[in-house]
Amino acid sequence: MTTDMRSRPASATLLAFAVFVLFGGANAVGVKFALVDLDPFWAAGVRFLLAGLLLFGYAIVTRRRLPRGERLLGTTLFGLFGVGLAYFFLYWGLQEAPAGTTMLMLATVPLLTLVLASLQRVERLRWLGLAGAVVASAGIVVVAGDQLRLDVPILSLAALLAGAASLAQSSVVAKRFPPGDPVPANAIGMTLGGLLLLAVAILTGERLGAPVAAEAWWAMAYLIGPGSVVVFILALYILARWTASATSYAFLLFPLVAVVLGALMLGEPVQPTFVIGGAIVLVGVYIGAVYRPRPTAEVVVPPEGALPD
Repeated sequence: MTTDMRSRPASATLLAFAVFVLFGGANAVGVKFALVDLDPFWAAGVRFLLAGLLLFGYAIVTRRRLPRGERLLGTTLFGLFGVGLAYFFLYWGLQEAPAGTTMLMLATVPLLTLVLASLQRVERLRWLGLAGAVVASAGIVVVAGDQLRLDVPILSLAALLAGAASLAQSSVVAKRFPPGDPVPANAIGMTLGGLLLLAVAILTGERLGAPVAAEAWWAMAYLIGPGSVVVFILALYILARWTASATSYAFLLFPLVAVVLGALMLGEPVQPTFVIGGAIVLVGVYIGAVYRPRPTAEVVVPPEGALPD
């Protein structure tokens, strides 16, 4: 009975992680369709603002309490780092960086999370976690190797790295200041992040307007619903049960999902390196996020003169 009670929450978290990876990886395909008709900061701002307002409405209908005190602080910081700053830097860098370079920079999220969590004393530095992140990052290099470019502007690379660091820090603050109920927490966080991105869109002179193509409408509907509401609720659900560094391994699986969906929905070719690199990524994720060595049994030495059993 005890084993069953312990395995159920673990199984539920693994299922949540799998759905999180699936929907999070599909976001890359959704963004491709949405950006055909919309400018990047405007699209991201509208996406998160509408998702936040939907969650506010659901929180009011279900009479959920808004976070206060440290929970409100955690919620605000999560929205600032995980939505506002992260997507500002990522969309900035994506304007001149190819997909392969972007994948490589996002592959640093688990490493950055591990380091930031250790420096802020949220969790201890685990050598298995570090080794798993390095192995999985090597797999991402194999997957994206044919798309890597060395002539990407240094500012674009710095922006992508800052975006990865912001995503890593959002997980750390969610562990340090747990926001509690993920529905009102994400309502506040995504609304705040969405408003920041809309301000950037206005200041940079982006075209403000609704999409024209039907594909862009469907893409925005997906990005607002499953791509934001579901993904961010699952993120906080998993963070409440796993370490920040273990949760961050999802960023190494997102590109694999994106490649598969790109092949199925957009007819993009799948290179043999995808199979090899994908296998390496899975090994690294298992080492760093799933595998836990059994503690060695302590050997008890009987006192002198004691009779053996």
